[in-house]
Amino acid sequence: MNEITAKRTAVKQALHALFLVFRIGSERYALQAIEVVEVLPLLPVKPIAHAPHWVAGVFAYRGAVVPVIDLSALTFGTAAQVRTSTRLVLVHYRAEKSAQAQILGLILEQATDTLRCNPADFQPYGLDNAQAPYLGPVREDAQGLLQWVRVADLLDEPVRALLFPTPPLDLTLLEDRS
Repeated sequence: MNEITAKRTAVKQALHALFLVFRIGSERYALQAIEVVEVLPLLPVKPIAHAPHWVAGVFAYRGAVVPVIDLSALTFGTAAQVRTSTRLVLVHYRAEKSAQAQILGLILEQATDTLRCNPADFQPYGLDNAQAPYLGPVREDAQGLLQWVRVADLLDEPVRALLFPTPPLDLTLLEDRS
């Protein structure tokens, strides 16, 4: 490979991004891999009383309590099917670009594939879905349509306040009460 070919290949690679592909029912969705912290097997979570039905609960991850949402329940009202391919995917969640990233868990069905493509291949689908602002543009390929899920738009303000209180809960204050 000569130097010019190597440079062209590097530029072409830079235009592409890696996506984690998963399913909700029979439909395909994708998260940009740069937002993914870790992909875990489906783990037990502790439910949160009076939380929305799609908030699966919380679990302990490396000394921190991480909230978990079921993306299938959020999107279509039906809990994700428990399969060997159902994963607990940890993502960097930022309500605003200037905010510090927090870890959020997502229960995703069939989260076992990746796709490398140009993000510009995703196109608006013509609907302004205010009830699901996290559902972004779509990309067509041989398997049909693939929809981009935007992590930053997953939680509305009331749920964000429930899952990520500001200031964060001080666990030492709870321990002093006992």
